[in-house]
Amino acid sequence: MNKLVSAFLIGGVFGLGIAISGMINPAKVLNFFDIAGTWDPSLIFVMGGGLAVAFVGYRLVFGRRKTPVFETAFALPTKRVIDTELVGGAAVFGIGWGIAGFCPGGAIPALGLGYSATAFFVAAVIAGIMVARLARARLAQPAAA
Repeated sequence: MNKLVSAFLIGGVFGLGIAISGMINPAKVLNFFDIAGTWDPSLIFVMGGGLAVAFVGYRLVFGRRKTPVFETAFALPTKRVIDTELVGGAAVFGIGWGIAGFCPGGAIPALGLGYSATAFFVAAVIAGIMVARLARARLAQPAAA
């Protein structure tokens, strides 16, 4: 139960920060990417602030704790290679963010605004995750003789 409450609180703080920063507004995000037109550089400060908070948080947590509060071990990525799966996923993420003006971190809090386009985007993200999992499972199967 404590794990659920802490996840809810952390997610709420994250969503509130995303909402206050304007990242739930696709037009603001698209203006950030429009360097030759109506460029809005304010999201640089949002990303920089998030990076600074994460840096300090990681230093505090990993400097003082050997295990998380509500788990037996930290779940950290172990993969260290840059492969086609990573580059392809990053490309799809970036292209989608540039086209729609939404990334999952901004779209989930924006669902609270009740716009159908946001719900459609989140549904498309979920469908994309499912297709990627199916493709990964199919590629992992040995070829039929």
